[in-house]
Formats: sequence, C-alpha cells, structure tokens
Amino acid sequence: MVTSDPATSDSGTGTPSQRIDQRIAELDDWRGSTLSQIRAVIRATLPDVVEEWKWRGVPVWYHQGMLCTGETYRNAVKVTFAQGASLEDPSGLFNSSLEGTTRRAIDVHEGEVVDEAALGALVLAAAALNGSKLKKK
Repeated sequence: MVTSDPATSDSGTGTPSQRIDQRIAELDDWRGSTLSQIRAVIRATLPDVVEEWKWRGVPVWYHQGMLCTGETYRNAVKVTFAQGASLEDPSGLFNSSLEGTTRRAIDVHEGEVVDEAALGALVLAAAALNGSKLKKK
C-alpha cells in the first residue's frame, strides 16, 4: 500500500503518488521509464513504502524514515540513499556521492540497465537500518 501525508508534501495538485505519476509521464524519454522502473522496484520490495513529493519536484520514499530520493537530470536519473554510507553494497551499485559520510547515490545513464535485484537489496537494507535506529530510541 502506497500512502502519503499531504501535510508534508509540497503545494500542488494531487497526492505525492499522483505527482510522481505526472512527473514520469512528463519525462517522455528514457528518464521517465528509468524512474518508473526504479519506483516499481521500491514499491515491489516494500509494498507499504510511503511516497512523498519534496523540494519542488523530487520523489522521496520513506519506510520508518527516509530511504531514498529519485532525482532526474538531463543526463542521469539519480537514486540517493539517505543513509547509503552505512549500507553494504556487495553489487557495487553506488557510483556517485562516494566521498560523503552519510549519503550514497546511484546514477543511471541512458542505455544502462538497472540491476533490479541489487537495487531491491539496497532498499531492504535501508529499511532495516531505519528500523534498527527506531528500536534504539
């Protein structure tokens, strides 16, 4: 179940999930299909993920805290994991923001294939990390 809290989303029309749908439709090139694929992996991996629309047009996924964002640029779709530096990445998906101490990102460029299994594993690891932080409080 994908839900959202309208009180925490940017002003605009529709729920955050509807706005993500609209953004994907607006991107009528490889970026839209790539963002749609990434979103589908996240939603399939965590059916109760919460989708938000933040910072003037960035899809954000939450599960017991922020998991990741899905930003689109001219040459890349960037999936930034909020606590990526704390996640194991055995498949080596992280290829951006590697110098930071908190976040890690995956830049997907035109023609590249998204490793759905590895992305799903990172999503699960991020959710587990968020859950473990809640238990410590």
